[in-house]
Amino acid sequence: MKFSRTLAIPVLIATAALTLTACGSDDASGTVVRIGTTDKDKAFEVFEQKAKEQGITLKVTNFSDYKQPNTALSQKQIDLNLFQHLQFLGQYNVASSDTLTPIGSTYIVPLGLYSKKHKTLADIPAGGEIAIPNDPTNQARALFVLQAAGLLKLSGTPTQPTPADIDKAASKVRVTPVDAAQTALSLPSVDGSVINNTFLERSGVDPKSALYKDDPKNPAAEPYINVIVSRAEDKNNPTYLKLTEIWKDQAVATAHAEVTKGTAVAVNRTGPELEQILDRVQQGIRTTK
Repeated sequence: MKFSRTLAIPVLIATAALTLTACGSDDASGTVVRIGTTDKDKAFEVFEQKAKEQGITLKVTNFSDYKQPNTALSQKQIDLNLFQHLQFLGQYNVASSDTLTPIGSTYIVPLGLYSKKHKTLADIPAGGEIAIPNDPTNQARALFVLQAAGLLKLSGTPTQPTPADIDKAASKVRVTPVDAAQTALSLPSVDGSVINNTFLERSGVDPKSALYKDDPKNPAAEPYINVIVSRAEDKNNPTYLKLTEIWKDQAVATAHAEVTKGTAVAVNRTGPELEQILDRVQQGIRTTK
C-alpha cells in the first residue's frame, strides 16, 4: 500500500475513468490500460510518460481509500492496480473469495519506530507506551517490528498478531492501537510510535530518525512487497507485463526515490515468485480465522 505509504488522497477521477475503453483498444495514443492507485505522485506521472513512449496510454484512477481499487479491478472497472503489498492483497482475496494476482513487484518500504522523547531503544523505559496502527495489516507488522527490536514478545508464532498475542510479562512496553494517521500525531504524548511512510512525509518526521526499522531483505518482510495486480485470467497479458518492466525504468526509480526520500527499496521478483509468497500469506490468514 505504497503500503507503507498508506492512506489515499482524494479521488481525482470517479465515474468518468471507470467507463474508459479497456486494455487492448486503440485510440490516437495506442493501447489504453486503465490502472488504479491511491498515490498518484510524481513517480506515477513519470511512469505514465514512460508507458506512453512505449505506445501505452495509462488512464489512471486515483481512489480515495484502500477498499476501492481491488473491488474496481474485480468488477473490471479497471485493468490493473498499483497501491498495495501482498499482505493486504491476501487479506482482500481471502475475505472476498477472490483471485486477484500479483504480476510484478515494485518496492518495499521499511516500517520504523520513532520517538520524540528518546534517542535510542535502550532509552525507552519499562512500561513505556508505543502507539501502533490499528488496521489489521499494519498492526501485525508493527508488532513484529517491536518484537524484532526487543521491546515486546509475542506468544507462540502468530502469522497475523494482535495486541492479544503479546506476552505482557515478557515485554518491556505496552502498545496503544490508534488510527494510522494518528501515529505521527501521537509522538509528543507517547514513548514511541510505529509510523507508516505516508504519515512520516505528511508530518515532517525524518525517516532517518527511526530508532529501529524492519529489514526489507529479511524473508519475513516478503509479505510487504508492493505489487502490480491484475485479475487472474489476465496475469500473462503481454501489455500488462510490459508495464511491470516499465516501472523499473531508471527515470521512474529516480522519481520514486525522490518522493519517498530514499526510504523505499526496489524489489525485483517475478510473477510466479510473488504468487508463491501470496499463497503462503493467504494460507496463514485462513489458518488464523
